[in-house]
Amino acid sequence: MQSLRGILMAASWNFMRVVHYSKTVLSQGVQIRGITSDFGPSWSRTITSSFVAKTPTSNTVELLGKAYPRDDYSNVTEKILSKVGKNLHNQRYHPLWLIKERIKDHFYKQYIGRFGTPLFSVYDDLSPVVTVEQNFDRLLIPKDHPSRRKGENYYMNHTHMLRAHTSAHQWDLMHSGLDAFLVVGDVYRRDTIDSSHYPIFHQMEGVRLFSNHELFSNIKDGENLQLFEQGHRTAHKQETHTMEAVQLVEFNLKQVLIKLVTHLFGDGLEIRWVDCYFPFTHPSFEMEINFQGEWMEVLGCGVMEQQLVNSAGAEEKIGWAFGLGLERLAMVLYDIPDIRLFWSEDERFLKQFSVPHIDQKVHFQPLSKYPPLINDISFWLPSEKYSENDFYDLVRTIGGDLVEKVALIDEFTHPKTKKVSHCYRITYRHLERTLTQLEVHHLHRAIEESAVQELGVEGRF
Repeated sequence: MQSLRGILMAASWNFMRVVHYSKTVLSQGVQIRGITSDFGPSWSRTITSSFVAKTPTSNTVELLGKAYPRDDYSNVTEKILSKVGKNLHNQRYHPLWLIKERIKDHFYKQYIGRFGTPLFSVYDDLSPVVTVEQNFDRLLIPKDHPSRRKGENYYMNHTHMLRAHTSAHQWDLMHSGLDAFLVVGDVYRRDTIDSSHYPIFHQMEGVRLFSNHELFSNIKDGENLQLFEQGHRTAHKQETHTMEAVQLVEFNLKQVLIKLVTHLFGDGLEIRWVDCYFPFTHPSFEMEINFQGEWMEVLGCGVMEQQLVNSAGAEEKIGWAFGLGLERLAMVLYDIPDIRLFWSEDERFLKQFSVPHIDQKVHFQPLSKYPPLINDISFWLPSEKYSENDFYDLVRTIGGDLVEKVALIDEFTHPKTKKVSHCYRITYRHLERTLTQLEVHHLHRAIEESAVQELGVEGRF
């Protein structure tokens, strides 16, 4: 039997390599784990300006065998819909599959249940279409929270959407009676366009719940300790949790995650914990690692909000949750320079990850980098209802994965009319061959035409 004091003292001893670091997070936005970026697998050999974005005329959105009625919230594009169901994380020897399998194998071997079976169950094929209630309400995200905005997400309609995070499945799995599980899947967020951002990325969610007995059974005099009390919320605990329970849950969470990143990155890793904010955990932390001389955030985690746990029917338990982005880990571990590559069907890319064992080290050998072609586009914004993410989606729809980056390089307000002009620089680059000026001209012209037709801008072409 160990005393609670002994365990917590051991924590500081065992984590000598861990630098505990705190900062105040001023933004109250939901911080979704992972790299939010977009890009697609197939590039057309012929590019014509007829590929202009058009507003859908069908009154339903068809996806995965179901039809969702369109309404004024529907904004998911055909480009995004075409990628739903690709499930890169389940494609054998894909780099995202390798990361998923390494983490899954680690959890299976490290954490064994009462009957000799893995403690954590894994769900990697849940539908990416969820209700707004699953994605936001059940996670205690306020109705007026900016993360709910139409400009940030892909909505089928006002009640259904493509999940913005794997946390959307937490409540249902806890409600089904599960105490320990991992969820892996593709998630969708409207975002900027560059080498590390894509509107589709992949996350892994982990949840662990503890009963009073499970948490305190190995603690000296643990039978006298309790999970819950009627107290006050502080920076370190929720009002319903005892300090002893929170300390043990937090210790267990950090120990699990330190073992995980050590398994992935190797021994001698310098780690620090950053205090942060999530609507569904408190206290909440981000884990940062010092990798190749730079601090990098790799995941978010925290003690689950008891209100969320209670609403899922687990009132007698306390728990933790974490979330991480598979692309972020893969890009760092395998030195992959461009997130579009994950969607490539080029054998020169994929064959590099066909390894005899999932833990074999892989160092990606870059494909030939073909020269970029750069074009600018300027236009006056409409008086209202303009969103930069609308423009990015339009560019993605027309240019697909030929577009490497879009950057706002100039913003100008006319001194007399007060009209606002934006100038964007679009970088085009094919990952498999050299683009011609004529091809890019057709693409760029299509983007100009669509911006006028679909966004209501006034061109300065």
